[in-house]
Amino acid sequence: MQDYLVFTLYGPLAAWGDIAVGEYRPSFAHPSKSAIVGLLAAALGIRRDEDERQQALAASCSFAVRLDSMGVLLRDYHTTQVPPAKRNVTHYTRRSELAGGDLNTILSSRDYRCDAVYTVAITVAIGSPFSVQQMMDKLRKPVFTLYLGRKSCPLAMPLHPQVVNAATLRDAFERTTPAEELSEIISTGPVMVYWEDGAASGLEPQQVIVRRDEPRSRKRWQFGERRENCGSLRREE
Repeated sequence: MQDYLVFTLYGPLAAWGDIAVGEYRPSFAHPSKSAIVGLLAAALGIRRDEDERQQALAASCSFAVRLDSMGVLLRDYHTTQVPPAKRNVTHYTRRSELAGGDLNTILSSRDYRCDAVYTVAITVAIGSPFSVQQMMDKLRKPVFTLYLGRKSCPLAMPLHPQVVNAATLRDAFERTTPAEELSEIISTGPVMVYWEDGAASGLEPQQVIVRRDEPRSRKRWQFGERRENCGSLRREE
């Protein structure tokens, strides 16, 4: 048996960053591990510049997600003003960027998921700096503000975290359902589940994908590759 920290993510907008090139910022249809670990770190009060604590948290967590509703893709096209790049000049605020004059205009496209619903399951390794019970308590009363991938994507309802003791990941997901308020937008029939290697999933992987979302350094914004299994789960089971 294993303790699973299970909680629900829902908001009008969510963004789960993928590899970004140029002006286009895509989003996966389901959360990245780096985003979920970042959300847990914010709840626990771990700052981005605390690299050792960030890495210890990421290394101790195993992540899985059930895609209750994929939502609708929204592509935001906009322009923004930025200062020219100069050697040895770093702007720490938006006010500093705009103060210098001589601004350039760049084009940018960013993807969001609208009205998506996710059920997340977290397990922690032996010797983890935090237990699932501690994480649950902090998700109920987080230290820092939580959001869905970007600061412009706030939560629309509480996470409803709970600790579920189950033999497999499948059992944990089958024993949890999204809040009744979300019943009109969640998918009916089979739903997709994504999970990491090494866990007793109880699920049959239909596909394995590789994502570059394993946190390496928040200060340097570095991420490593991670294997993620994909399979389906029937709600009526």
